[in-house]
Amino acid sequence: MSIFNKIFGSSDTEKPLPEFWNYINSEADLEKAMEESHEKKVAIFKHSTRCFISKTVLNNFEKEVGESDKEVSYYFLDLLAHRSISNKIAEDLDVEHQSPQLIVVENGKAVKNASHHSISVSLI
Repeated sequence: MSIFNKIFGSSDTEKPLPEFWNYINSEADLEKAMEESHEKKVAIFKHSTRCFISKTVLNNFEKEVGESDKEVSYYFLDLLAHRSISNKIAEDLDVEHQSPQLIVVENGKAVKNASHHSISVSLI
């Protein structure tokens, strides 16, 4: 292990994501999220796996969710692996693409969104 990995950690040993996440890996997954938004709020977190800021914001957000009792369905999108879906979200919800980004959806429409350090459970 290199000195940098000892100090900063290795990207090969990333911790698994918490169980509350639903994953958007296809357009069908996105459609499911949009349908679910008619029953309760849906929060979509768009994450860049290569960005330190995105990783930091994701970790902070996950801690907040773990302490929250909000009735929300949380969806996770790896936007580097699924860039076309990220673009579809931006187009369909009329929200400018950001990374990291949290989009709150109700009744199939984006009602709030935030990026970078503005991302918080309080947005929901």
